[in-house]
Amino acid sequence: MKPKLVAMSGPLGGQVVSLSREQLSMGREASSDVRLDDPLVSRRHCQLTTQAGSCAIRDLDSHNGTFVNEVPVKERILEHGDQIRLGSSVFLYLTQEEDAVAGGPTSVLLDEGSIDAQSTVELSWEDAFYLKTEKVLASLSTAGLMARDLHALLKVSTTVNAVRGVQELESRLLELIFEAIPAERGAILLLSEAKGEILSYGRERGSSREIAVRVSRTIVQQVLRDGVSVLCGDLLQSEEYRAAESLAALRIQSVLCVPLRVADKMLGTIYLDARSSACRFSEDHLQLLTAIAGIAAVALENARHLEWLQEERRRLQADLNVEHSMIGESPRMREVYQFIARVAPAGSTVLIRGETGTGKEMAACAIHKNSARADKPFLAINCAALSEALLESELFGHEKGAFTGAIAQKKGKLEIADGGTVFLDEVGELAPSLQAKLLRVLQEREFDRVGGTRPLKVDIRLIAATNKALEDAVKQGSFRQDLYYRLNVLSVTLPPLRERREDIPLLASYFAAKYSRKCRRQVSGIAPEARACLLEYDWPGNIRELENAIERAVVLGSTDIILPEDLPETVLESAVPKSSSGANLHEAVRETKKKLIRNALERAGGNYTEAAKLLALHPNYLHRLIRNLGLKEALKK
Repeated sequence: MKPKLVAMSGPLGGQVVSLSREQLSMGREASSDVRLDDPLVSRRHCQLTTQAGSCAIRDLDSHNGTFVNEVPVKERILEHGDQIRLGSSVFLYLTQEEDAVAGGPTSVLLDEGSIDAQSTVELSWEDAFYLKTEKVLASLSTAGLMARDLHALLKVSTTVNAVRGVQELESRLLELIFEAIPAERGAILLLSEAKGEILSYGRERGSSREIAVRVSRTIVQQVLRDGVSVLCGDLLQSEEYRAAESLAALRIQSVLCVPLRVADKMLGTIYLDARSSACRFSEDHLQLLTAIAGIAAVALENARHLEWLQEERRRLQADLNVEHSMIGESPRMREVYQFIARVAPAGSTVLIRGETGTGKEMAACAIHKNSARADKPFLAINCAALSEALLESELFGHEKGAFTGAIAQKKGKLEIADGGTVFLDEVGELAPSLQAKLLRVLQEREFDRVGGTRPLKVDIRLIAATNKALEDAVKQGSFRQDLYYRLNVLSVTLPPLRERREDIPLLASYFAAKYSRKCRRQVSGIAPEARACLLEYDWPGNIRELENAIERAVVLGSTDIILPEDLPETVLESAVPKSSSGANLHEAVRETKKKLIRNALERAGGNYTEAAKLLALHPNYLHRLIRNLGLKEALKK
C-alpha cells in the first residue's frame, strides 16, 4: 500500500492523508496541500517528500517546530508507526495496513472454476429481512421460524460483543452459525489490503480444529464486488460445475456466501457449503446468515483494530525502550548515537568526554537504558561536588562508628547499584586515595565500606565522564595512569554546541515547548530573527546555557513567540559581526542604540510606550535596553 498519514488529533482528527504525491506541503496557508487551521502551525510548516519507497519530512523553519515521536526535527526519514506533531495536530505515519490478523498460512483455497447453478438466489443488503426492524415487527404474527432466527441473532450479538481476539471471534462465530444453519463446512474470509490477499479461518461442523476450506473464487468475487448475498443450490446439476474440479470432487450440493460490511467498507465474506442433499440451504438461511454477517462485521472490525492497536503499542513501546533523550540530527550526533547503539549491549567501561553542558549524563543514561541492565538502578555521582571524605562515604558507604557522626551503617552508591550502572561525572577530580579504591573496584569488582573489614563483591557497569584532558593529568601526575587505562576502554567525545550549530534550532524548539508547558504560558515558536541570534552565538556553556536562555525568554517574553529582545544580552551582542576592529564596531553600535532611544523619547515627549512604538519594540524590551546601555540615569537629567 502507499504510505499515508492518519490524523489522531487536531483540526483533521480522524482523516487519512494519502502520500501518493512526490511532495506534499503542510501548513496554515490556504495553498498548502494539507491545510491545518491552527494558530500553533506556521503558514508553511513542513514538507513531506516521497521517493524510492521512503518518505522524508522537513521542517520549513516553522515557529513551533516539527516533532517526530516528541523530538523536534529539521529533517528525518520516517518509519512505519512514527508520530508527527505539528501544533495541536498529531499524525500517525503508516506504510503497512492496519491488519492484526496476519500471520500463519491462509486456510482458504480459492477455486478458479466458474459456477452457474440452476437455482441461484441473490439478496441485496437493502432486501435483507432481519436488517430491517420494521419488517420484523410487522411479521411477528408468524412467530415460529422467526422466533428461532431471532433467538439465534440474539445469541450471536451477545457472544460476539464479548470476544476480543480475531481468531477466537471467528471460531465462536462459526460455532453459532452451525447451530442455526445446516452447513457442513464454513469459512470467514477477511480482506488484507496490505498483502493483496484473503486471510481466512475455516472449520467443519463438530470439529474445533481449523482446516483449509476450498471455496469458489467466482462466488466470493461476486459477493465482494456487488455486495450481495448469494445462495447457490443444485450445484451437482450445473453444466458449469465440472469446471470447478476440486469442488466437484467434494460433491458440494449448495453454497451460501454473504458479505461482511461496515458502512461502505467491505471486510470480507462468510462462506458455507454442504454436500448432503438433506442439508440444502433455503432462502430463510440466506436471510439469517446475512443478518448474522451484519452483526458480526462490526465486531470483527473492532477486534482487528484492537489487535492492531495492541501490536502498535508493543512496537512503539519497544521503540521507546531504545530511544535516547538526546536531541540532534547533525553528523556529529549521529556518530554518538551509533556509538551508544554499539556499546550499550556490552558490559564494558565507558569514558565520555566533552565540555561542560554537552549532555554527558544523558549519554550515559542512554547507554544504561539500552543495555541488559536497564531494569536495574542507574546512579549518578558528581565527583567535583563533594569533598573527599563525603565522596568516599557516598561511593563506598560506611560502618557504624567509622567516623564522628556515623551513627548507623550506610550503604554506598556502588552497593545500591549492584546489577546496574554507576555514572561518575567529572572523574578527573577524584582524589588520589579514591582513585586507588576505584581502581580496585574496576579490577576486582569489590570494595570495603569506610571503617569496614569485610570486602563486598559488586556487579556494576561503570561509566565515567570528564571535561578535562586526562592524558595531560596523567603526565602531570594528578591522575593514575593505570586507572586511566581501566576507564578508557571505550571512549566517545560529545561535540560542543558550536560544532553542531544545525542542532540549535531543534534544541531551542524543544526547550521552548518544555518551558511553555512548565510555565503555563503559550509560546508557539521562535522568531527567525531570534533564531539567527541563537545560531550566531558560540554557547560556551553549551546545551545547559541554551536551555537557560530559552527558559528566561519564555518567562520574560510578552508575546506568543520568542523575539530577539527576549534573549540574554550576551546572545544579542554576538550578532554583531566580528572583525579586527570588533571592539570599536561594538562601541559604535551601542552609541547608535543610545542615540535612537534618545531621539524616540524626545519625539514621544518622554512617553516610554510611544517611544517603544516608534522603535518597533516592546516597552519591556525598551526598558531593558535602557538599563543595559546605562541610559537610565542620563535620561533622568
